[in-house]
Amino acid sequence: MTGRIRPPGRVFSRCVSTDPISTAPVHVTIVLPCYNEQDHVIDEVERITKAMDNSGQTYELLAVDDCSTDATLARLEEAAPRFPNMRIMRFQHNSGSGTVRRIGTQQARGEIVVWTDADMSYPNERIPELVQILDDDPAVDQVVGARTSEEGTHKVLRVPAKWFIRKFAERLTNSKIPDLNSGLRAFRREVALPYLRLLPPGFSCVTTITIAFLSNQHPVRYEPIAYSKRAGKSKFHFFKDAYRYILQVLRMVMYFNPLKVLLPPALWLVGIGLAKGVYDMAVHFGYFANNTIMIFVTGLIIASMALLADLIVRSRGDV
Repeated sequence: MTGRIRPPGRVFSRCVSTDPISTAPVHVTIVLPCYNEQDHVIDEVERITKAMDNSGQTYELLAVDDCSTDATLARLEEAAPRFPNMRIMRFQHNSGSGTVRRIGTQQARGEIVVWTDADMSYPNERIPELVQILDDDPAVDQVVGARTSEEGTHKVLRVPAKWFIRKFAERLTNSKIPDLNSGLRAFRREVALPYLRLLPPGFSCVTTITIAFLSNQHPVRYEPIAYSKRAGKSKFHFFKDAYRYILQVLRMVMYFNPLKVLLPPALWLVGIGLAKGVYDMAVHFGYFANNTIMIFVTGLIIASMALLADLIVRSRGDV
């Protein structure tokens, strides 16, 4: 059966499935963004479906073509009869992996949603293991595949940059984060729904969902996984995407806990202003330098902003 769905906004989707699959409940939805992956997308679909079929878990594979310029969509549609658990969606415009994952999660019929990539880099045969962890432990809300090696492009630059961003996020969230932006993860759809509107369109969506869970006290478990060199051409742009990762970490922590970001510099400025004031009094009794006053007042202003932002967050009702 071929149905047509129009999600809000700029997305048109075509769903290819059979009647039992389109109506029967499923336990797991695997969201698979596909953009210019014609040479290996069917291999990835085969690997995922084989692992899920062997697991005995009910599932659907939601393969989303993000307006590919190659034959990715044609390959998926040609192979669709072989994979009755696969639904295909097609975007009219290239919207980014974050948009694919957001809309895929919104349209998922499974209680558990799995995010992964179609570039052969993640061990997708281990998806049933991640799902099983959530099934066995109701206290865990998300399971992340923590990569044990870095095989991406710009490796010399990526390793220190990702280490810095990860440590920065750990400090802001007070959590140990072995892998901040792994593309392989499973989580409870019901828990994630309130945070989907926060997802950016690009790669940093995986960072966003991690920080959203950690900042709101949703337990996240990390499972070590192997990571392979991706098939095809990487869509990652080091400088642009690294900047977006840092910005997104700050944005998400500000959204949930602004005191973590604003209060430390405020206290530092107030402390420096007070120390400078003591120095001014000792050297020029009864006189405070202009820069002393400016530093102290700036610290007070930032502290006031931090308290006001925290009040807004607490009154919002979603933390």
